[in-house]
Amino acid sequence: MRRTDREITDMNEIRAILERARVLHLGLNAEAEPYVVPMHYGFTLADGCLTFYTHCAKEGRKLELLRRDGRVFVEIDTDEALIPGERACAWGAAYACVMARGRAAIVEETEEKRRALALLMKTQSGRDFEISPAMAAAVTVLRIDAEEYSAKARRQFLDSSV
Repeated sequence: MRRTDREITDMNEIRAILERARVLHLGLNAEAEPYVVPMHYGFTLADGCLTFYTHCAKEGRKLELLRRDGRVFVEIDTDEALIPGERACAWGAAYACVMARGRAAIVEETEEKRRALALLMKTQSGRDFEISPAMAAAVTVLRIDAEEYSAKARRQFLDSSV
């Protein structure tokens, strides 16, 4: 990370970013060009291990790409705000983000799908929901195991002399 002054290593801060954000941008390998899709997500963060869960339809480009190559990149951001400056190049942005490189897999087992969907709903709504086997069967659930991740934030104003 180039800007180590913005790096976040505290797991409680990383968890807070993941709890505040709502959309995960999933980067997939599409041969000639990258393919990025925004998705709602749930997550677990325990003992430094980060796992994301998303859901989607039972068919489509995203699944075709994942079946060919499970390597993915995740970007999540929140707390975005413009930081005004006196001139064009002095403007900036406040933000907090988590980025991760990892592997995605399609979850097949019903109980893991139910837990994943319950986590997704908890992250998105702050509420606990019971997910039935029928609800889990109606969608495809993806698990993204982060092999490495980082977090950073910019909360202060820019020096206007930049």
